[in-house]
Amino acid sequence: MNEERILFRSDKFSIEGLYASCDGPKGVVITHPHPMMGGSMRNNVVFALGSVFHQNGFSTLRFNFRGAGRSEGIYDNGVGEQEDVKGAIDFLSEKGKNDIFLAGYSFGAWINTRLIADQDFLSGVIMVSPPIDFLDFDFSGLKEKVGLVICGDRDQFCPIDRLKKITEEIGCRLEIVNGADHFYFGKEEGIIDYLNDYLAPKG
Repeated sequence: MNEERILFRSDKFSIEGLYASCDGPKGVVITHPHPMMGGSMRNNVVFALGSVFHQNGFSTLRFNFRGAGRSEGIYDNGVGEQEDVKGAIDFLSEKGKNDIFLAGYSFGAWINTRLIADQDFLSGVIMVSPPIDFLDFDFSGLKEKVGLVICGDRDQFCPIDRLKKITEEIGCRLEIVNGADHFYFGKEEGIIDYLNDYLAPKG
């Protein structure tokens, strides 16, 4: 995956990202873990997600939320970060991508849920380890809007029983990575396998 460093605008801020182009209309924006806890676009799970999407013919954009890495601005408690995601989607649209997915890990999944409830412009939404015991998630309005949720069976911030009820209520697929905690170190292959299966052509 050949990524180039790019900059895009979010409000008045310049946001840094890594973009890997593929032919065709498909693109994905990938959002990272909590920036106040060291999360960035160079996270192991974010990288794994990008690799799988790119192998499946998607142009990929991972980026640093405002205040992280070389992105301008400061942490905005999940409000301005939604504008960062919109800016990333606009970047892909300007590249001619009109079949756009949104994939978020941990804090990134939380930001995405806050953005998509009243939006219909996305082709698909993927969440990895939404930290439902750590952040205030609101899944109302997300029925049929999330396609796949992946979580480890040892996740410290995401009790599986509660997550199963949520995914049943919003009508999405849930896959569990055995032996994985919230950080997936050494367990990234589980995410890769489930996502590859989900993105594989059906029929």
